[in-house]
Amino acid sequence: MSIQTEKKERVMIVRLDRPPLNVLDVALLRELGRVLTSCAEDATVDIVVLRGNGERAFSAGVDIADHTPDKAAGMLEVVHGVMRQLLSLPQVTIALIRGLCLGGGCELASCCDLLLASEESFFATPEIHVGCYPPVALARFPALIGYHRAAEMILTGKRFSAQQALAIGLINRVFPKEQLESGLEALLDELRGKSGAVLRIAVKALRELSLKSFSAALQRSEAIYCNELLPTRDAAEGIEAFLEKRQPHWLHR
Repeated sequence: MSIQTEKKERVMIVRLDRPPLNVLDVALLRELGRVLTSCAEDATVDIVVLRGNGERAFSAGVDIADHTPDKAAGMLEVVHGVMRQLLSLPQVTIALIRGLCLGGGCELASCCDLLLASEESFFATPEIHVGCYPPVALARFPALIGYHRAAEMILTGKRFSAQQALAIGLINRVFPKEQLESGLEALLDELRGKSGAVLRIAVKALRELSLKSFSAALQRSEAIYCNELLPTRDAAEGIEAFLEKRQPHWLHR
């Protein structure tokens, strides 16, 4: 099992457990999808916390082996299916982030309503380094953090520290490493002090209004990825180079 769950006091804790970096492969994502389906049907849960096991990473992203042209379309269907589920959960969702939060892991965390991070965490969408782009970030980040910040993240793959991520609005709160758990508990206490029924309605309205153009944008992002990006020679070269642990030799076509 790559997903662990723990339920307590109206909260479901969902842990990604694929050491050492909680890389997201198709099997883990399908398991996560089943867990999210169960959460959605549980009327006794008002808050879902998504976190990575261990100290090194929330998640270092989607397994590069699943990005090859023959697997990418199927991989996107599973990855984006889980992210769509997360964005439609009736509960308030929180991402708790330690260490690396990269690529698909960063996109997954960004689909939560509230993001808490430890000071040593950092964030990036580095797909450009391997001849790809992050479809969910492309569809969502311009509205979330502004066009120019989104362009910097997506086109350069730059890493943002937790404090930088806080400054651009990618995350909500930053804590010293040893205070992250108490910071989570303080936020949970804030939310548990509210009506569960009202929280569900408020978060539904918040998402519907803020995400009204997201579905169409993601569909278009997926189409460009599959129909224009994947057929390029450099898309294949970037993945091959990463898997072979060498620098890519771009042909620019």
